Amino acid sequence: MVGVRKLTVTRAPVSPSELGIDSLPYVGVIGGSGLYEAGFFSDYFEVQIHTPYGLPSDNVVIGRVGGEWVAFLPRHGRGHRYPPHRIPYRANAWALWALGVKVVISVSAVGSLRQDFAPGDFVIPDQFFDATKGREYTFFDGPRTCHIQIGLEPFNPIINQLLYEEASRVNRTHLGGCYVCIEGPRFSTKAESRVWRDVYGCDIIGMTLVPEINLVRELGMCYSLLALVTDYDIWVPHQPVTAELVERVMSEKLDLARKVLLSVIPRIPRDVHVKCEEVLKNACV
Repeated sequence: MVGVRKLTVTRAPVSPSELGIDSLPYVGVIGGSGLYEAGFFSDYFEVQIHTPYGLPSDNVVIGRVGGEWVAFLPRHGRGHRYPPHRIPYRANAWALWALGVKVVISVSAVGSLRQDFAPGDFVIPDQFFDATKGREYTFFDGPRTCHIQIGLEPFNPIINQLLYEEASRVNRTHLGGCYVCIEGPRFSTKAESRVWRDVYGCDIIGMTLVPEINLVRELGMCYSLLALVTDYDIWVPHQPVTAELVERVMSEKLDLARKVLLSVIPRIPRDVHVKCEEVLKNACV
């Protein structure tokens, strides 16, 4: 591994020469609970980036996967320094965008709101419901006002399909589902869990999708999520959810998640971002 290359970003995207590589990373991976190190790069180095929104959760690791440069950022920082409601989401998204990333694949731990989405299963959601309360949701705080429409396909369907195909080879996997994102850091009450499941009809629950997906899409990047079910939330009787349980199930499946990423990244079409960038057309007042 090459040492940390400190880079102060004054414009975006950076040039490959500034990073000392031949091309910018097309794919960026955001690792969730338990996935703090890339662990799937053949050659890598770290970049410290200063963004207009402060420092990201950690240094961005850039390395090769199948001959292509890929960026990796641990969402909570190494050592899990940032709880869900304090993650520097805007800095994270901006840093990846500044490095030239066009496609973001996230890996996250989630709870299940369905009996058939069992702990240990992978889920690739296609919709989400925002139940957070007080986060920084947008880059457009004024004077420029933009309304980004991502409602039909917030997650990229092409990448979702690739994730499903590769994940299904190594683990039980479900394609499609609605992710409800709650504020955290506490887990749901039984009443809340029942509402997410029975009233809103959501399938999985987590604390980090929003505003990560909003911000990534505002910058014209594609977004897909490989979610790992770690528990049944609290709607299942006598099924307490603990941080220890989440970490344990994640650690048991991390090697499979890395294997999926290694298989999917080389298969992603290098023009898939073109449609994702269309959300920026006619969005600003």
